[in-house]
Amino acid sequence: MKKIMIISTGVLLMLSSAIFAAEQHGTAALEHANAAVEQGKANNTTGLVKHANAALEHTLAAALVLKGQAKEHMEAASSELEEAATHGQLRHTDIATEHAVAAVNHIQEGNK
Repeated sequence: MKKIMIISTGVLLMLSSAIFAAEQHGTAALEHANAAVEQGKANNTTGLVKHANAALEHTLAAALVLKGQAKEHMEAASSELEEAATHGQLRHTDIATEHAVAAVNHIQEGNK
């Protein structure tokens, strides 16, 4: 009986840790993606790329622990952030900003 309780407690702890990690990464991803949009609107491609890449790290980390539609949204956000960073490096500010906006929308959906 003690083994079952210990195993159950361990499983619950792991699950709650994964959920907490996903929430933290989702929040950080949203903050950086919003900052990327703001930098794009200010015509600062360097700032846009910096924040898009930071947001990308967090969406990828969140996607590792999420499931279902939340995972799909984080993966879609990752793709949008990659495009935002690529276009930002090419100084295509308007296109990069559009991708960053799309990423924000996906992250918001993934965080629900």
